[in-house]
Amino acid sequence: MSLSDPIGDMLARIKNSQMRNHKKVEMPSSIFKTKIADVLKNEGYINNFNVDNNDNKNILIIDLKYNSGSPVISVIERVSRPGRRIFSSAESLPKINNGLGIAIVSTPKGVMTDLEARKQKVGGEVICKVF
Repeated sequence: MSLSDPIGDMLARIKNSQMRNHKKVEMPSSIFKTKIADVLKNEGYINNFNVDNNDNKNILIIDLKYNSGSPVISVIERVSRPGRRIFSSAESLPKINNGLGIAIVSTPKGVMTDLEARKQKVGGEVICKVF
């Protein structure tokens, strides 16, 4: 089965799993998805992630994080979609929830948060926002 938006599928799986208070969520893996999971881990939104190889198919397993029973990620939304790509320069990157959240940006220097992209003065495609 082919997905038209695998990143949107990843974000929907994370959101749905946290609404049901699951400890882990599994999904098909890709290099781009692991980079997004790495940013989420570095920013403290998830506990950990790893890639497992089952029957020659890589599976991304994400350990979700909770704070006193409620999910750490309250909102995770896709910004740039396959039908409408959203690009932004370093100066005009969005501030999510007045700086309390992050925007994950795909830049020529790699996948990073909006804060890192502003520091490195590089723009790119705004993938999603998390807070």
